[in-house]
Amino acid sequence: MRCTSVLLGLVLFVSVHCQNDSLPAAEKCDPEKCKLPNCRCSSTEIPGNLEARDTPQFVILTFDDAVTTVNIETYRSILYNRANSNRCPIGVTFFINHEYTDYSIVNELYNRGFEIALHSITHKTNQTYWKEATVEESTREFVDQRILVSHFANIPQRSIQGIRSPFLQLSGNSTYQMIKENGLTYDLSWPTVRFTDPGLWPYTLDYASIQDCVIAPCPTASVPGVWVIPMISWTDLEGFPCSFVDACFSNPNLSDEDAWFQYIVKAFEKHYLGNRSPFGFYVHEWFVRINPGVKGALVRFMNMVQNMNDAFLVNANEVVNWVKNPVPLNEFVKQDCPRFVPAACRRTTCSALKEEESGNTYYMTICNRCPRVYPWLNNPRGV
Repeated sequence: MRCTSVLLGLVLFVSVHCQNDSLPAAEKCDPEKCKLPNCRCSSTEIPGNLEARDTPQFVILTFDDAVTTVNIETYRSILYNRANSNRCPIGVTFFINHEYTDYSIVNELYNRGFEIALHSITHKTNQTYWKEATVEESTREFVDQRILVSHFANIPQRSIQGIRSPFLQLSGNSTYQMIKENGLTYDLSWPTVRFTDPGLWPYTLDYASIQDCVIAPCPTASVPGVWVIPMISWTDLEGFPCSFVDACFSNPNLSDEDAWFQYIVKAFEKHYLGNRSPFGFYVHEWFVRINPGVKGALVRFMNMVQNMNDAFLVNANEVVNWVKNPVPLNEFVKQDCPRFVPAACRRTTCSALKEEESGNTYYMTICNRCPRVYPWLNNPRGV
């Protein structure tokens, strides 16, 4: 194990960020050796050496945390029945955690063509737990969650490809080793405040990353084939960076739809008028629901994107797929829309399910038979 110290602000913290040295240290990226579709150096250069005007502007809208009977009303009202200018349905990514999630609604979102991704089983509030998580602990949180979600929402495991760590707290090399060892594709947890204009495009961890480490520890090892989608920070009205829209401190008045729309468009144009790096609108549903000005502005922004011939609301995995095989805009718009087989759901509500570790009792709404106990770490099917 190797530990480092990290300088944050004016205070030196002696770090316990001990990296897993069982993996080889990452070397500086060699573009001659690192080639698509399986390898890409961390860079602000547009994939495929395309000109910005020939590059689709991707917009990644994500929502975090449990999917419930409360927030599905927002999702139904603002997301359903929308299509991009190429006539493909819009893409949205839901990073869901297990506790309180209604899996019949997860099934509904999947059947609407939206991406379901992983946000852990426990979503523990202890940030040190996530910082120091081993490969095995990360596997129980995310890989077991993929089993759990697939089983209870009755959706294919192969459709679940991405993760976001709670509180954006990575565990360095362990996070990405877990992704690689278990056939996942990407992480969307790593913020950048340095590479925002021009923005950092998605890349793999075959070689050393140039990305700034905002929330340590970040990976130092070579983990071939694992994709990072950088969380390109917004800048609030006082010039401070924020990774989530609802984490920006200095915002327009929350009831001022026009001001919020201009705020969103200004953040978008930094990408659209620059190197067309993917524009992320990363938010928690409650922030949209309780702030009508934000909700109205988001709807207007989505309407704007849908009416553009070179911008597209897509899910995170679609962005990775395009970067693997970058095609110019005039070819992208002719490609077939993403396809999937709808998943059945026999909606069942299970009550008084005991979680054996804590002794807490839960109810669950699922798409099949009730489990014996509440699914949790080490027992994702609740057998």
